[in-house]
Amino acid sequence: MTVPAPGLPARVRIHEVGARDGLQNEKAVVPTEVKADFIRKLADAGLRSIEATSFVHPKWVPQLADAERLFPMVSDLDAELPALVPNERGLERALALGVRRVAVFASATESFAKANLNRTLDESLTLFEPVVRRARDEGLHVRGYVSMCFGDPWEGPVPLPQVVRVCTALRDMGCHELSLGDTIGVATPGHVRELLRLLTEAGVPVGETGVHFHDTYGQALANTYAALEHGVTTVDASAGGLGGCPYARSATGNLATEDLVWMLQGLGIETGVDLARLTAASVWMAAHLDRPSPSRTVRALSHKDQ
Repeated sequence: MTVPAPGLPARVRIHEVGARDGLQNEKAVVPTEVKADFIRKLADAGLRSIEATSFVHPKWVPQLADAERLFPMVSDLDAELPALVPNERGLERALALGVRRVAVFASATESFAKANLNRTLDESLTLFEPVVRRARDEGLHVRGYVSMCFGDPWEGPVPLPQVVRVCTALRDMGCHELSLGDTIGVATPGHVRELLRLLTEAGVPVGETGVHFHDTYGQALANTYAALEHGVTTVDASAGGLGGCPYARSATGNLATEDLVWMLQGLGIETGVDLARLTAASVWMAAHLDRPSPSRTVRALSHKDQ
């Protein structure tokens, strides 16, 4: 039953991360053909922003070592297919395949910058400057991920002015869009509202801001609702709730795309996503991974079909 709530966006753009952020956390390497079929099923369900892969060194993320093979298998789809590029070499690999949307992955904390990039926070930002500049010169859309915006497994609560500093630095170097990551899932709605308020005060337009919540403490949907109330219209989610973070052991799965779509449909917010097809795609992938989906909506809808 659709019951709209006042003050919320009419439409939300879902940035689907299951094929990259979700599958990179799997212990076993998923076959390239399965990944390609998964991305095709997600596009068939109506998702139009599907993060396909990452051009990271295979030594660090072996699950995504097949980027050169995978991307041509899905590049004909009627969807945006962004890819992560950790450095200039990664960008070169992406450009060679015709990738038109890329993302860099920054940290709001020193500890995670060290764990993820083996650099200090400021050194990591310096690393991204030529990547963002070259990508923009090539006409690419650039997204800036900011991880550990709300909490860090080593440092604890993250000072919000520190998060704002990293976000504004990425925007100043040329990122078109920011994604605020609750990497270990500790945020609560008031925390989300305050960070978004500070970013707005710092001159970061809400239209250039997306949110990326993990559901470790069951807060991902509540936090998303708080972001929608602030005017955010881009929400990252992972089909079937796949994912975590290979560098943060306390991080559990991403917000499940099906759970997000169920809530948005109930609020009368357009997404362009066919929930039945999306659920079928996640059930299909869960079978390949040999475990049930953690998404409550997937479980509820697939049980009804039995």
